[in-house]
Amino acid sequence: MPAARKIPSGPDQVVEAIRRAIVSGDYVPDQRLVESDLSERFAVSRGAVRSALLQLGNEGLVERIPNRGARVRAVSLAEAIEITEVRMVVEGLCAAKAAGRVTEAETAELREIREQMVAAVDAGAVMTYSELNNRLHRRVMEMSGQGTAGGVIERLRGQAVRHQFRLAMQPGRPAVSLPEHLAIIDGICNRDAAAAERAARHHVGSVIDALRGTGNSPSFPVR
Repeated sequence: MPAARKIPSGPDQVVEAIRRAIVSGDYVPDQRLVESDLSERFAVSRGAVRSALLQLGNEGLVERIPNRGARVRAVSLAEAIEITEVRMVVEGLCAAKAAGRVTEAETAELREIREQMVAAVDAGAVMTYSELNNRLHRRVMEMSGQGTAGGVIERLRGQAVRHQFRLAMQPGRPAVSLPEHLAIIDGICNRDAAAAERAARHHVGSVIDALRGTGNSPSFPVR
């Protein structure tokens, strides 16, 4: 079990900590979420954990099984595709908003991410590219200033995390998604809202097509 770590004990912070552990793949689909273990890991009371699991159940990340406690909810491929279709619209909005708000410092940051992504693909560093991918999507969301949209995206990505990880591990996938990510970055850095939105929707549409293709593919390991 991961080492315990201190976090703020407020209800929202407990929910966020457990949500991030699920989104990052620390807890895999169908894995039991034991209140005492979570309490120890996050250094909070079992009551705080219980309340957090109830909220995460409402978000669709956790399900409670009668007489068996809580577990990470497994999401089918069909549902993952539906989730990603919603993401396509919301992430397009965020990219457009980010293009209208981006600062010079943020432009420099995005260009740095751009260079790192290109280098990762050239080096065949799949995990590094995956981390940069997550960082890019998170920063675009933050730069957009769309808190409500950001919350929706975070929950949706969490629900489909198993399928996202399988997709990230597909041979050749980074080379396909790289130019799509670069187009998003270029649209935002050029402050072209229409181009940024178009690029984001095209990228997520490509993810949907790739997810459909995983239906007949061998399973990849889930961290």
